[in-house]
Amino acid sequence: MNNPKPTNFDPPTSDPQRTGTQSDSRILRTAKVMMVDDEPITLEVVRAFLEDAGYRNFIVTSEPKEAMDLVASERPDVVLLDLVMPEVSGFDILKAMRADATFRHIPVIMLTSASDAATKLQALELGATDFLGKPVDPSELILRTRNTLAAKAYVDRVTYFDSLTGLHNRQMFVDHMDWTLRQVERYNRAGALLHINIDRFKNINDALGPALGDQLLKAIARRFSECIRTSDTLGQIDDKRTLPSLSRLGSDEFAVLLGQIDKTESAAIVAQRLIQAMTPPFNIGGRDIFATCSIGIAVFPADGKERDAVLQRAAIALHVAKQRGGNTHCYFSKDLNDRSLQYLSLQTDLRRAIDRNEFQLFYQPKIDTRSRQLVGAEALLRWNHPERGMVGPFEFIPVAEETGLIVPIGAWVIEEACRQITAWQKNGLAPVKISVNVSGRQFRENNFLATVRGALGQSAVDPEYLQIELTESILMQNASENIRILGQLKDLGLRLSIDDFGTGYSSLSYLGQFPLDELKIDRSFLKVIDDKATRKSAPIVVAIIALAHSLDLSVVAEGVETEAQWKFLHDQECNECQGYLFGKPVPVADFTALLSGKIRLRA
Repeated sequence: MNNPKPTNFDPPTSDPQRTGTQSDSRILRTAKVMMVDDEPITLEVVRAFLEDAGYRNFIVTSEPKEAMDLVASERPDVVLLDLVMPEVSGFDILKAMRADATFRHIPVIMLTSASDAATKLQALELGATDFLGKPVDPSELILRTRNTLAAKAYVDRVTYFDSLTGLHNRQMFVDHMDWTLRQVERYNRAGALLHINIDRFKNINDALGPALGDQLLKAIARRFSECIRTSDTLGQIDDKRTLPSLSRLGSDEFAVLLGQIDKTESAAIVAQRLIQAMTPPFNIGGRDIFATCSIGIAVFPADGKERDAVLQRAAIALHVAKQRGGNTHCYFSKDLNDRSLQYLSLQTDLRRAIDRNEFQLFYQPKIDTRSRQLVGAEALLRWNHPERGMVGPFEFIPVAEETGLIVPIGAWVIEEACRQITAWQKNGLAPVKISVNVSGRQFRENNFLATVRGALGQSAVDPEYLQIELTESILMQNASENIRILGQLKDLGLRLSIDDFGTGYSSLSYLGQFPLDELKIDRSFLKVIDDKATRKSAPIVVAIIALAHSLDLSVVAEGVETEAQWKFLHDQECNECQGYLFGKPVPVADFTALLSGKIRLRA
């Protein structure tokens, strides 16, 4: 959507309602007045009257045929247009302006010596804003020009400025960016777009509440504005319209448009200053709040000559900056674009995978440490892509997490595991417990409990054979609320396990309150345990096993790959093991064969 460029007023600060004197001064200082008349003497007279009133910014032409080109390149705030001119009349110019969405709302004051109602009515029908009779009266000229610009300024503040922060809004940003891209091409310059996102703002906003969240956004906008105003990284710039401009695109998104840079590195200097501006805490509601931002940078015309292309590439760079942990900036590159296209392709295919039955569950055996007999399995998700073959979880699970697809995919995993447990039991195979991993995003969904309850009911499975695994990090986020949810899961008859224990930020006081059945020791603690090494991790593993047993929890060690590791765990009375020593994850047919005794464990 194209929109007119608003009057070049500074955005309102704390008080958007300015006094008449302040508004008049701002209009005189910034408004751009265009005059079109085939009589040069009339132009000189009108300009002299306006200069005496304090106006300084003029576009003047006595060639009506040039008028539309000047409107397009200069984007005036008001046009004083003679009605009767040879070849191209004021009617023609007015009609052309109102037919173009870009210039449709620029006010036009018609200059005419005609006094008949029909002429004025025709001009009004074409969209004239006001009339001035010839010869021009200076007082009337100044009054009508001022009133027209003041009315436009008010509309512009409402239309083009963000009501919360006073910054340019998205509509103004789009207009400014289109103009900047044309100027860059016309004068063979370079510019840059900095797309800014506040890291984890949703979490901050949820914790503070919307009112304090808005206060934080206003404080951030003030810091960004100060940073942009004091920036000297762009060197000497003659045209003030190419100075950096700051916009709020919506919610926690901002943009800085650099209309002229002397070198690519200049954009990074501005980005780094913006990031540093976020370093001191914000005092919001009497408390210190720390926030950071991520910035994606696209340089034009190198990264694109059209607005949509530049926006897309800055967004790609922003996405990578956030993937790197935030509080940093990233330039767009072809490699990022290729990875982004791959990501979008993977995301699209992932959305179709459930409907196309492309997911499979593999089962990794869990064995009793003493008897080395099969006692259960962990269900692990695999994606049988129609073109790429088997896709591992490390490639597609992050995409599923970020897009929210992990919720329906996780629901399918629980349903499929329940269905398979029932199928094995109906075929007379010995019952075993199956563990299912649940992501933090899935666990925090409001309907998670209903999903589990529905899967149990649909399959008619005995709940004691289904075990939910949650990582230590997930459980310790909002631990008190998680205790309540875990209690509801236990009421359904499920078994609960804490996964990757020792790698998160556990609180022992909470650990004793979680209604758990099992604790899994992370594989990283077993890597240095063998029959020759110093067993650096041994005291940690011994302590974890002792802790779990003291809490009446069963202990499972994952990643067991050597006999030395198994023997150590056996001696420490670890209850169960899983790992390549006993078997890799296998498709359902192979695990069924294990259950039926047709094939044996490696042990």
